[in-house]
Amino acid sequence: MHVLVVDDEPHVRRLITTILREDGWNVGEAESAERAFEMLAEQRWSLVFCDVVLGGENGFAVLRRFNEEQPQAKVVLMTGHGSAVGALDATAFGAFDYLLKPFSVDSVLALAGSVRAQIVSRRGRSKPASAPVYTSDIDLVGTSPSFVEVMKLVGRVAPTNLPVLITGESGTGKEIVARAIHRRSRRASYSFVDVNCGALPAELIESELFGHTRGAFTGAERDRAGLWEEADKGTIFLDEITETTPAFQVKLLRALQQGEIRRVGSNRNLQLDVRVIAATNCQVEPEVEAGRFRQDLLYRLNAVTIHLPPLRERRADILPLARRFAERARLPEDAPVIFSSEALHLLETYPWPGNVRELENAVVRAAALCHHTVRSEDLPECVRIGAAAPAAEVIAHTDENATGAVQEWLSLAEAEGRYVARVLQYTGGNKQAAARLLDIDRKTIDRMIERHKIDLSRLLKSSPAS
Repeated sequence: MHVLVVDDEPHVRRLITTILREDGWNVGEAESAERAFEMLAEQRWSLVFCDVVLGGENGFAVLRRFNEEQPQAKVVLMTGHGSAVGALDATAFGAFDYLLKPFSVDSVLALAGSVRAQIVSRRGRSKPASAPVYTSDIDLVGTSPSFVEVMKLVGRVAPTNLPVLITGESGTGKEIVARAIHRRSRRASYSFVDVNCGALPAELIESELFGHTRGAFTGAERDRAGLWEEADKGTIFLDEITETTPAFQVKLLRALQQGEIRRVGSNRNLQLDVRVIAATNCQVEPEVEAGRFRQDLLYRLNAVTIHLPPLRERRADILPLARRFAERARLPEDAPVIFSSEALHLLETYPWPGNVRELENAVVRAAALCHHTVRSEDLPECVRIGAAAPAAEVIAHTDENATGAVQEWLSLAEAEGRYVARVLQYTGGNKQAAARLLDIDRKTIDRMIERHKIDLSRLLKSSPAS
């Protein structure tokens, strides 16, 4: 049970060494990647705790060397500057975990305990056939703990062939995550084919995905390969999977179970090797209970389920995302875009029902209108109104055991419901206009109305304009 601790900060090495020695481990220490490379040849290591930022070579170099020379060793990368992409890359390249500083004693012991439990079972495992290709995912910006944890899971599942179901509200970046999985898989050199199932008419989706033969239906003047064939040896991304019909779901289930499809109008099956990543912005279980989505198909799709948190649950990521979008919007010869304190406050307090997509649209618009500095008046009206709404909805009461007023803040869900109601009131109940203002699709606004039990007729009666 040998563990190597690699960190250029002596107090960090001492802390981890003390924790692990008391837990029964034999501990070695290295102050640099170069020293770790020397110690790599001296001992068969079971576990490595390695800082990402070192004086010379970095922690990813240590990870690569251990993957090549001692693949049985579990490498935990540590960092005081954690990011979503860092977590994704670490786990995709084979790191056992990605530990954010400052960490607790319990987190170190938990990781060491997991490795101890796996030592016997891992001995029969072989080295991966090939390492994923490194790419930079510029939209996977974030340092919030919830998003970093999601990216760890994304990194772990990417090198496998497992089907993946990605859930999350509209605008949370489901397609971006699907592409990140593909780019870090062994299928990265083959096609990534994205299909919006909700945008395809029910009568055409089978032909679009599986292809058709000449004369299969009116207008089929020649044989045509479908998108599934285009994705052979690669990945197909089925967005809004719950919008498909039960009849089509039967044929999709066969493609997943048998690895084969049949073109519309053909009697011949085609054997294809396609990894499936599906996504939905609604809860799947109610769709299954209502009979609109097959349970056996759900079982096939969600070998791994990745839930993307809404932006309101990862507010620490709002400003890094905003700065990234502003940087992307400017021309190369332009000065960098900066944000006024008032604009930053609005961005941080607005509930973002349209999530990252809505934030991107708002920032790109503001960056285009401003003169190098984004001010509050450059942001869309819905952001200026919506950011003020939660603060205005504070309820004050007097506690009998206190001398002053105590304020109780609304939950984020309640604040979202009230804001959506306010936007609907502003649009006179026009759902399409409200969806446009919120930068979400019409189906999402319908689900929000249902989720928050918004009574439109009552809402419009109470409108000042009525």
